[in-house]
Amino acid sequence: MGIRKGDITLRAKEALDNATEILVRTTHTESFGSLAEYTVKTLDDIFARCRNFDTLNKKLAAAVLEAAKSSPVCYCVDGAVCEDEACKIILKKHKDCEVLESVSKASHAFNASRLSCGEVTCVSAYSVENLKSCRAVAVYDIDCDYVAGTVKEKLSYIFGEETPCCFLRGESVKKIKIYEIDRQKNYDGTCAVAVEEGEFLKKERYDFADLEEMLRLLRAPGGCPWDRVQTSESIKGNMIEEAYELVDAIERGDADGMEEETGDVLLQAAFHAVMEEEKGEFTSGDALTRLIKKLIFRHSHIFGGDKAASETEALGVWDKNKREEKGQNTYSDTVLAVPKNMPACMRAQKVGKRSAKCGMDFLSPVSASEKLGEEVAELLNACINEDKDAIFDEAGDVLYSAVNTCRLAGVDCELALHSAVEKFTKRFVEFERLATANGEKIEEMDPSRWDYYWALAKDAVKRN
Repeated sequence: MGIRKGDITLRAKEALDNATEILVRTTHTESFGSLAEYTVKTLDDIFARCRNFDTLNKKLAAAVLEAAKSSPVCYCVDGAVCEDEACKIILKKHKDCEVLESVSKASHAFNASRLSCGEVTCVSAYSVENLKSCRAVAVYDIDCDYVAGTVKEKLSYIFGEETPCCFLRGESVKKIKIYEIDRQKNYDGTCAVAVEEGEFLKKERYDFADLEEMLRLLRAPGGCPWDRVQTSESIKGNMIEEAYELVDAIERGDADGMEEETGDVLLQAAFHAVMEEEKGEFTSGDALTRLIKKLIFRHSHIFGGDKAASETEALGVWDKNKREEKGQNTYSDTVLAVPKNMPACMRAQKVGKRSAKCGMDFLSPVSASEKLGEEVAELLNACINEDKDAIFDEAGDVLYSAVNTCRLAGVDCELALHSAVEKFTKRFVEFERLATANGEKIEEMDPSRWDYYWALAKDAVKRN
């Protein structure tokens, strides 16, 4: 029926003139005036019996399909057929139905608000939670304050709450800010909102696509000289640095720092994607598609036939699927797949964990520590003999044995070593402070004084 009286097309009028029965979704719209000359059956009573829109649309579709069993019917809805959920149900079950479109709610909102963007996404307020990032959007069916609040939250997330938009009710159009969408006095089935993004450099909110666009601008002729000459090889270290800074913010419990550092990590990912896109290798869309497919495949206990009732079982399913995905047919394949540029302690623990899956491992942390004792004795002997090559070799064995002992004891070696270094740093700082406060020069003290102040420092750090 369209939006206003008179929106019906000539083809729709011809169908109505020849109809055996005419059903109308509701009489409470201006467009219902187009049917004044016809005898119609309204489905308004179904609205009164339904508590939610999912049930309403199913019952509307059922009523139309039941009527169509005895004779052909015309089912009239406000707006366009493509905007009506009951129509979608009917068309899914009966693909031979003829569709006679009229003025849509979305196109009315677009035209009335005078949006300049040609890429407009149209969505019902009842489906707005599924809306993704877009350049412009027309949201219709804002028929109550609760729904208006949902629309406001979603559009604030995409465009920013201070972004101007047009609020429509019937023929009236009002300029407001997005945060004001749920602050209007009245709502009905004609209410809609239309909004479009602002100038690129003045937008309130940005997404991953905007980040890539920024990098393309920086790397374009006339862009930033530094950004233009970078390659994946030249900036690979930045990813590690930014990842460490993110982890540092996490360990500090600094949410603001996490937000900033997460952005920096995303910048590095986007930078690599843009540079590889320039070479024709892959795009961020390719990388994200591969990631989502990988998550679906590896979570076969969620999306497939595997079962996992615990964290351990879920991890087992993940590992099984990962081996299958990567074609790892032997235990050696999994060990060789551990990245060589990982921090040595982390790599040692991962290699030990993967090699142990075949059953070749120490019986317990105690047996592993016995091996550690043997390696320490061999290192001591190499030091006594001043054999530099042997010292290097035995030092590696001691460290790897220490990792195995910690691994079997359930300790994350990387975190344990980090904690030990942090503890030593605090003690050393306190050690120097105490000695200096007493007029001592630590570089001139004898070992007994070192031990004295170190004991004091340990006690002070422990108390704090």
